[in-house]
Amino acid sequence: MNIARYTVVIMLLSTARTLSYAQLGSAKTVRPVIHQVPAIQDAETTPQRDARMHWWREARFGMFIHWGLYSIPAGTWNGKQAPGIGEWIMNTESIPVAQYKALASQFNPTRFSAHDIVALAKSAGMKYIIITAKHHDGFAMFDSKANSFNIVDATPFHRDPIRDLAIECKKQGIKLGFYYSQDQDWTAPGGAAYKTGDHQPPTFHWDPAQNGSFDTYLQTKAIPQIKELLNNYGEFPAIVWFDTPTSEMTPARAAEIVTLLNQHPNLIWNNRLGGGYDGDTETPEQRIPPQGFPGRDWESCMTINDTWGYKSYDANFKSTETLLHNLIDIASKGGNYLLNIGPDSHGIVPGPEVQRLLAIGKWLSVNGKAIYGTGPTLFGAEAGAFSSTEKDENGKPVFVPSWSWRSTTAPGKIYIEIFQWPSGSFHLDTLPRKIISAYLLADKTRKPLPISSSATGIDIRLPARPVDPMATVVVLNTD
Repeated sequence: MNIARYTVVIMLLSTARTLSYAQLGSAKTVRPVIHQVPAIQDAETTPQRDARMHWWREARFGMFIHWGLYSIPAGTWNGKQAPGIGEWIMNTESIPVAQYKALASQFNPTRFSAHDIVALAKSAGMKYIIITAKHHDGFAMFDSKANSFNIVDATPFHRDPIRDLAIECKKQGIKLGFYYSQDQDWTAPGGAAYKTGDHQPPTFHWDPAQNGSFDTYLQTKAIPQIKELLNNYGEFPAIVWFDTPTSEMTPARAAEIVTLLNQHPNLIWNNRLGGGYDGDTETPEQRIPPQGFPGRDWESCMTINDTWGYKSYDANFKSTETLLHNLIDIASKGGNYLLNIGPDSHGIVPGPEVQRLLAIGKWLSVNGKAIYGTGPTLFGAEAGAFSSTEKDENGKPVFVPSWSWRSTTAPGKIYIEIFQWPSGSFHLDTLPRKIISAYLLADKTRKPLPISSSATGIDIRLPARPVDPMATVVVLNTD
């Protein structure tokens, strides 16, 4: 994942076209761009885009998997706990290329089970999986003929876990996507690197073995590996997830990758390719935007603890309640939640991560209708408000969230997800639709809840206790 914020520069045309996304609420004017090679997003009609994005907008919840050689040191190098996130240890500790590559001989994740991981995602209520096919360390977690630094050729494991995942995802009805670090590569000569620590410009490399031509890296490794990922796994990938473009990813270089992506007309890809391409999805990281991205598809990627790649001593796991509230909050703003797991070097998913995902899945098995395929809230103020006094580092008002309730919508339905159970009744003073009746989503009998109207709105009489203390869903039938 990215350590610093990045900026994508685009060139604007004089006229704009408007795209309307039914699942996202209000449409807005999309900034058109001039591209050397137009992307599929530049030419498709609104109905075509809606059809291509349909399954993704319905899904709402996906699994991110960060897994690679960095799971061996697990956050510790030369007896010292390294700062920062686990998958960046080569960079943060300035590990020489030869030493890092030597880790491959120790990587033998015999406890890895594609069946179990896909089953975990399915039990958690997740609809798609995205795995790190190659992270910034340059190690390919798939069978690559383009470069031998991969899990089949360089490790005693000699298996392609991505092929195993593709088989299992097809069997179990889960979509599969691939993360690929197209720009940063710390073990391939010429690969880019972000500035960290005392690494010096212009390359920010720390080992002469990293030096070389970026174009050579792009043409001999990155582009051939992207071709392999696009063509060697049957109906997958459904998604390609790029990351951390630097200034090396010029419009001309990005256009070469877009030429490959365009050959797969149903493919979804994100806004991190670089070179001025917006892709399909905004990707806020480790945060939930206060008001989402009206008119844009978006996905918050977040961790369960503090790291993406496995760190043996990171036990700062968020509570199930926090994770569930994040999912509901994101859905209420029209976005998807991409929640990460970090298997260890044996291929085992940490127990606390499994426990939390299963608990979320249990809630979704009862209340999934309030999440899957829903649109954003018709209210808005329930999410919180911008502070009138507190400013962020850019001098802008800080958003102060409120965690009493959220709302999602569907045709003829308003779902109210209540976090803090009120005494007696739930009040709504704004009625965006005519309310016909109400019931608890967990109540299979759909026993009507009494509703009383007044000049200040409506009150819905509730039971004394919530069905689920984390979040109980009230369904409002609307006209």
